Order: sequence, then structure tokens, then C-alpha cells
Amino acid sequence: MAKTDVIEVEGVVTKVLPSTMYRVRLETGHEVLCHISGKIRHNFIKIVAGDKVRLEMSPYDLTKGRITYRYRE
Repeated sequence: MAKTDVIEVEGVVTKVLPSTMYRVRLETGHEVLCHISGKIRHNFIKIVAGDKVRLEMSPYDLTKGRITYRYRE
């Protein structure tokens, strides 16, 4: 799968789960299980419930995603 074959959406973190997993509610109302990208993990960016994030999803599995950016508030 090429890097351009991803769907970028925005959502809000609703729940923090063990082992750096997060439950994110999308703008459409769907809930997605997400993990954080290596860039966020490397820079020690903390993500808590209520944060607005941007995530990438594969077109093949729309129930999982990868958080790539946390918006500043």
C-alpha cells in the first residue's frame, strides 16, 4: 500500500487505553481505535482525553487508525 492511500480525518480523543492506544470519536460520529505514530512517541507528546487530533486510516480497515498530529489548544 502506498503512502498516499490513506484517509486523513480529525477527531477527539474520548478514552485513553493501555499500551498507548486511544479511542477517538470522528466528526462523523464513528469511534476508532488508534495508536500514536513514531514521531509523536519520539518527541514525548502527551495525549489526554479531550484533545483534538488528526489521524490516518487505511481504506481497508476503517476501525483502526494512527494519530499523526495533536492540535494545540
